[in-house]
Amino acid sequence: MTTIQEQVQQGEGIIPLDENAEVILETRGLAKHFELAGGFMGFGTKPTLKAVDGIDVVVRAGETVGLVGESGCGKSTTAKLLLGLEKPTDGQIFFKGEDFTKMSRAAKRDYRKNVQAVFQDPWSSLNPRMRVRAIVAEPLQIVTKMTRGQINTRVDEVIEEVGLNPYQANLYPHEFSGGQRQRIGVARALALNPEVMVLDEPVSALDVSIRAQILNLLVDLQKEHNLAYLMIAHNLATVRYMCHTTAVMYLGTIKEIGDSEPIFTNPLHPYTQALISAALPSHPDIEREEIILPGEVPSPVNPPSGCTFNPRCPVKIGDVCETWAPALTEEERRHWVSCHLYGDAREAFESGQSAPTAPSSDEE
Repeated sequence: MTTIQEQVQQGEGIIPLDENAEVILETRGLAKHFELAGGFMGFGTKPTLKAVDGIDVVVRAGETVGLVGESGCGKSTTAKLLLGLEKPTDGQIFFKGEDFTKMSRAAKRDYRKNVQAVFQDPWSSLNPRMRVRAIVAEPLQIVTKMTRGQINTRVDEVIEEVGLNPYQANLYPHEFSGGQRQRIGVARALALNPEVMVLDEPVSALDVSIRAQILNLLVDLQKEHNLAYLMIAHNLATVRYMCHTTAVMYLGTIKEIGDSEPIFTNPLHPYTQALISAALPSHPDIEREEIILPGEVPSPVNPPSGCTFNPRCPVKIGDVCETWAPALTEEERRHWVSCHLYGDAREAFESGQSAPTAPSSDEE
């Protein structure tokens, strides 16, 4: 049985990244904090859960950006923010250079039309009481002013484009396999001709034998329509072979981001190294050292001071990691990392000098 990497590679593969392509979607310092119930008798300071705590992501036309990390790191909350399902606590979301929070109602309507989603579970994301034609047509009826005939024509087009037959539009979701239901979900997202698709674990609920089919479908659609994808995934093999750029999240922050291949072949951050070491190799004869991280992921309600990864980091530098949060810096071309193992802190540690201190409020 071939691995998912080999199945994906049987297709033509992802299109080369054009670094000069238009920036479609961008976040700057994006944060989402949830205020929890607490205090005494409803009074006093309430605890805050920092689901997303200031992230910068850029998605260009025709590019696939992958978000990876352990459960609870903020990936799905980021997706909800980009889809307009949650309101940011801080930071900005830009669509083609325009700030989403300052858009007019008409512009926000256009934004939602151009940013669509494909969800993880193709069964629960489809209304079992609606025929496929009605499911795919629903966004067209809500957003556009197309006639019934135009809507039916468009539904037939996207149904065929995702690999289904037009007659199947008259069936109900329970009459399809899991892979076919995910194709329906892709067709619904594609109906409005979006420029960005948020893919939330698009193949994790599917049988291994058909995952590559859906991934290759997404690659073909990207080539045809120059789509931009933001993909949330746990399967690192999927991310490596689908994504031009990979961002590694931990406790609501990005620890490493850059071109996918350098991140997988030369991971810089200790957390990224541990994630990749824990993934199954593409071939059983490949041997590599597995990095076991101590302890559990800290609570986002009370994250550690300094670098949030420091309680579990096997190579932290003295006490600087506990007191100073590292900045995301470009260590190599198109490869950024947020870690004191690189830059001034590392140089000071190796030379025996005192480690850099956190900048004062005046310096900030």
